[in-house]
Amino acid sequence: MLRALAVDDEKPLLEELLYLLRSDPRVHSAEGASDATEALRRVTRALESGPDGPDRIDVVFLDIHMAGLTGLDIARLLAGFARPPLIVFVTAHEGFAVQAFDLKAVDYVLKPVRPERLAEAVRRACAQLGGPAGAQPAAASGPPVRSRAPAAAGARPAPQPPLPPHRPGPEVTVADRAADQIAVELGGVTRFVAIADIAYVEAQGDYARLHTDGGSHLVRIPLSTLEQRWAARGFVRIHRRHLVALGRIDELRLDAGTTSVRVGAAELQVSRRHARELRDLLMRHATG
Repeated sequence: MLRALAVDDEKPLLEELLYLLRSDPRVHSAEGASDATEALRRVTRALESGPDGPDRIDVVFLDIHMAGLTGLDIARLLAGFARPPLIVFVTAHEGFAVQAFDLKAVDYVLKPVRPERLAEAVRRACAQLGGPAGAQPAAASGPPVRSRAPAAAGARPAPQPPLPPHRPGPEVTVADRAADQIAVELGGVTRFVAIADIAYVEAQGDYARLHTDGGSHLVRIPLSTLEQRWAARGFVRIHRRHLVALGRIDELRLDAGTTSVRVGAAELQVSRRHARELRDLLMRHATG
């Protein structure tokens, strides 16, 4: 079970985070720190007590904007330890996700924190530590579980009803509700963006940034996954960092052996391995 430390300089938010963590059966203990100094003191004490010591800390839930050292500063300091705890950032700002995952964060949770979103962060931390990750904070409804008490000598065990067959399936997300949309989360609010409105996608660590005419949105989906999902919708890979909607390309530019495309106001580099395929696709698209 996890031993957690939550760090936030806003007391009400810290208390709410601690309440949610302590409600999760996978969390053995959750303590709070209201500033960077206290957080570093607790982590140092935990490391000195050893991996099995009473002050052990497995994961730190870090706010980013705090007085003095920021959560990113704390994460950089912790990365210098031989056995640092895992890091989960909990913040109201989506713009630091790339830096967070460069620091090997396990997850990036946006405020206001929803219980199910925090539960997913706990699951990821458990999985990375090799512990049980499947339990959820709320008990599942269903028939009571019969205890398997030892049978008396010579007695035949009572027959047990067969277990229902296990039917594995893909992870269900909110985005699955609408085939033509993708769910994006901002400040704890889920919105749906039409895939047809997306001009291009930019890789940002384990995240992808969706660029539309009205702005951009960050989703926790690798670019390679979106490439597979949206190939039939006309999205093509032009670079290891970019996926572009073929119909949104305004210009193809060739200059001194380099290739680029203009998508609205953005000019995107095309890698050599994708240049010829892109030119062929554009020609077929133009003549088709």
